[in-house]
Amino acid sequence: MPGSHEFLKALTVVLGVAAVTTVLFQRLRQPVVLGYLVAGLIVGPHVPLPLVADPAVVRTLSELGVILLMFSVGLEFSLAKLLRVGAVAGLTALVQCSLMLWLGYLVGGAFGWTARESLFTGAVVAISSTTIIAKAFAERGVTGKLRELVVGVLIVEDLIGILLLALLTAVARGDGLSLGAAARSSGRLVGFLVGVELVGLLVVPRVVRAVQRLERPETTLVASVGLCFGLALLAQAAGYSVALGAFLAGSLVAESGEERAVERVIGPVKDMFAAIFFVSVGMLIDPRLIARHAGAVAALSGLVVVGKIVGVSLGAFLTGNGTRLSIRAGMSLAQIGEFSFIIAGLGVSSRATGEFLYPVAVAVSAVTTLTTPWLIGASGRAASFVDRKLPRPLQTFASLYGSWIERVRHAPAASPTVGRSRRIARYLALDTAALAAILLGAALLEDRATAALERRLGLSARAAHFAYLAAAVLLCAVFAAAIFRVARRLGVALAEAALPRTPGVDLAVAPRRALVVTLQIALTLLAGAPLVALSQPFLPGAQAALVLGLVVATLLRTFWRDANELNAHVRAVSQTLLEGFATLTHDAATAPADASLDELGRMLPGMGALARIALPDHSVAVGRTLAELDLRGRTGASVLAITDGARGVTIPTALQRLAAGDVLALSGSVEAVAAASALLLSRGSPDDAAEE
Repeated sequence: MPGSHEFLKALTVVLGVAAVTTVLFQRLRQPVVLGYLVAGLIVGPHVPLPLVADPAVVRTLSELGVILLMFSVGLEFSLAKLLRVGAVAGLTALVQCSLMLWLGYLVGGAFGWTARESLFTGAVVAISSTTIIAKAFAERGVTGKLRELVVGVLIVEDLIGILLLALLTAVARGDGLSLGAAARSSGRLVGFLVGVELVGLLVVPRVVRAVQRLERPETTLVASVGLCFGLALLAQAAGYSVALGAFLAGSLVAESGEERAVERVIGPVKDMFAAIFFVSVGMLIDPRLIARHAGAVAALSGLVVVGKIVGVSLGAFLTGNGTRLSIRAGMSLAQIGEFSFIIAGLGVSSRATGEFLYPVAVAVSAVTTLTTPWLIGASGRAASFVDRKLPRPLQTFASLYGSWIERVRHAPAASPTVGRSRRIARYLALDTAALAAILLGAALLEDRATAALERRLGLSARAAHFAYLAAAVLLCAVFAAAIFRVARRLGVALAEAALPRTPGVDLAVAPRRALVVTLQIALTLLAGAPLVALSQPFLPGAQAALVLGLVVATLLRTFWRDANELNAHVRAVSQTLLEGFATLTHDAATAPADASLDELGRMLPGMGALARIALPDHSVAVGRTLAELDLRGRTGASVLAITDGARGVTIPTALQRLAAGDVLALSGSVEAVAAASALLLSRGSPDDAAEE
């Protein structure tokens, strides 16, 4: 046990060096977290410098940092906030985390790591850093829809990270990678969580409100920290990480409605101990060990950047957020941080993984932390570049898809179509759960089942194995086909909620067909991606991923055909729109969305919200071509027609230059059209006007 002078010496060295490095990194406009990591490297045992802090003291203090960090994360996680971020952030986070879990496991296997090490690797790269993103957004002043979406995804990712941490604790404890052990661990975890939440919801919010009514900040601080440490100790006694208990304490405090007041008083204490935590992480960086595993660091860094950009962007787009916002969210979340350190530390301390995993995780976090500010800054330009390079059918689809999803979200809850969609969604969940049980059961019971077939039917080992495999594949195929059919049924139901069938000539056939296949792809990924991630440790090779890939590839082929048909449909409808729009342009001062334009929109289902904007003299668009303005790339809205004094009403080209008095017909989601209208009517540069 170190003496008081050793404690004081370690604290002085850590905070003194951390203060210098963070000031330096702030001057260099780099994330301060990197300054803490460098401070840890300086005071650690792996660099020959005289400033060495006692590792035991720093490790003890860093535990307090972990607890307070997770308590702060819990303060952001209330049931009301989870409901507010809704399905959009939840589905995006689920797709992204499933993809990264699977890819991380594959990368670990490719480097010859054990199944446990690969599983921990997948968990390490799955969760983005709330701390790093919060600091980067604060420094850049990011607000609006981008911040709302990213924070929502982070909330759900943190919840997934807590669940992963609890399950990996069971794996590290020796329960192993077996179906029975996983079921027992899950049951114990659910029992612990339910018990703590039920009792806590009855007691903690009332206590916090009573303490807050005293209006004594020091009392609020002491009570909050005491509650945090108490639940952390309870979780440790139950066999789980202290981080889980601290997170639960924060979430229970958040239910009191006084989380902002608690956050204000606990913030400085949390910041100091969090700094010590990141310094302790830096102390474990062994340059020689990182050099030995440089290939893994490079591969995992590339995986985090590319995989998270693709996973988040895909999930966000499929939930109706548009190309620009989805890509910006993906590029904002392309890093790992505090959760990764905690998961890697759990693996190393429990000897479930080798010593290499922690410094590798820290090195990957350092690389991706360095790239995060650059990626956030370049995300707008990257989104515009991607939009410009998309084939025309995909541009047309992307500009309309958000408006369709918007109509799905706002469909009346009491309508028969919505009720049917909910019933079908329950069938999809049941079929997915059944397929997961069959896959895992078949993999885990293979040896006993083949032995039973040999004994009872007199088959050879090879024949018994083939018979068992054929039966398992047939049974899985039945449920996989059921998932495929149910996903299509659900896609049809949701598409009809957005684009109802009309008697006579149905002008929404092409949009509805494209929406159905896209929703089928989204639902297949939503059901299949977690299934692939969870089954990977139990199934050799990548059979489940291969099947999912073939299904999605087949659907993408159908989607491409439907996207081309949609593009042709939109071109034909645009001609009709020109005729109707020509009758509305005699008075450019008319409001952008009047009754005549609304009626025209109802006659052209699937075209999204329509608006008419007359460009004032001060508009940022005056004097620019549509290509230079990049309206669709910046806002998601499309220009369907333009009226100018010389040519009348025309379908615009990318090189058409805009002038004051031109009247533009816009189409897209309500949010996209509103953003485009605000940009066209604003002063200044398009970049400033389009910034969320």
